[in-house]
Amino acid sequence: MTDDGTEFYMKRMTDTERGGEKLRILFVCWGNICRSPMAEFIMKDMVKRAGLEDRFEIASAATSGEEIRGDGTGNPVYPPARKLLEAHGLDCGDKRARQMTREDYDRWDLLIGMEEMNLRYMKRITGGDPECKIRRLLDWSKRPRDIADPWFSGDFEAAWRDIGEGCAALLDALTGK
Repeated sequence: MTDDGTEFYMKRMTDTERGGEKLRILFVCWGNICRSPMAEFIMKDMVKRAGLEDRFEIASAATSGEEIRGDGTGNPVYPPARKLLEAHGLDCGDKRARQMTREDYDRWDLLIGMEEMNLRYMKRITGGDPECKIRRLLDWSKRPRDIADPWFSGDFEAAWRDIGEGCAALLDALTGK
């Protein structure tokens, strides 16, 4: 396995192609209303444009329950994030926040956080990361770093650029490009 784990995931992609099973990616941030839904829909679009829809299952979740209402219904994608997705021709439909669970570790092949804090909480939720599935999105890029939370920074454009960079680098790594 290489230092960044790419070899492992490329092997998983090859195994997936042979078995017909999809590679499952779960993007995760604090509330699942800004960064992780943007990553979910950006990646889905990239995969679709590459003609690889049948090889991936992509979704998103939160580490916190902050955006989950008392009745269990998650809040919709935050309006500035929704508007940015729509401005790029991406429809997030009726996407609602959901909280990550321990079971997600077994269900998903990759659990991709937006920042180091997300990774700590993800590992706490899952009870660890024995299979090295939990990674930070921009770890695949040429400039590994956290993606700032636009909820606090107000800079949704910067988050959009960083998420796009990370998704492109991840897709390239997974497809061997």
